[in-house]
Amino acid sequence: MANANEQSDGSIERVLKIKRCAAVVKGGRRFSFAALVVVGDGKGRVGYGYGKANEVPPSVQKAQKQANRDVVDVPLIDGSIPHRVIGRYGAAKVILLPANPGTGIIAGPAVRAVCEAAGVKDILTKSFSSNNPSVLVKATFDALKQLRTREDVERLRGVTLS
Repeated sequence: MANANEQSDGSIERVLKIKRCAAVVKGGRRFSFAALVVVGDGKGRVGYGYGKANEVPPSVQKAQKQANRDVVDVPLIDGSIPHRVIGRYGAAKVILLPANPGTGIIAGPAVRAVCEAAGVKDILTKSFSSNNPSVLVKATFDALKQLRTREDVERLRGVTLS
C-alpha cells in the first residue's frame, strides 16, 4: 500500500502502511488507525513519521508532521551513496550498496520508498530477518545516518586521504 504524492513544493510523500487496530468495547469494536509515512525532497533530505488517530486522514497528517520534523541529510554522489553501509533496528538488518549509474533502485517496497524520497537513483539493497515495514524503515534510516563523504572523513580525522 505505497502511495506516492508529489507536493506542489516538490517534496515527495509516501504512505507506506496503514494499520487498523480494534478495541472491543461494550457496543462492539472501536477501530483506530496508525500510518507510516516517508517524506523527502528528492535531493538528499528524507524523514519518516508514525501517526495514530481514530480516522485515517488525521493519522496520515500526524505522520507527515512528524516526518517533516525528523529529517535526515543523505550524502549523494552521482545519484548513489558514497559507500557500503549496514543499518540495524530490532530484528531487521538492511545492507545498502552503491551502484553504477543506470542500475536503478533494487530494493523492497519499504527501503525503496525511503531511497526514492531521498533522491537516490542507483542503489543495491538487501534486507534480512524482518519484512515489517516500520522496522525496515528505521533500519534504513540507521544506515543512512552512518553515511559519510570523503570530505567529511578527512575533516573529522584531520588528515587528507589519497
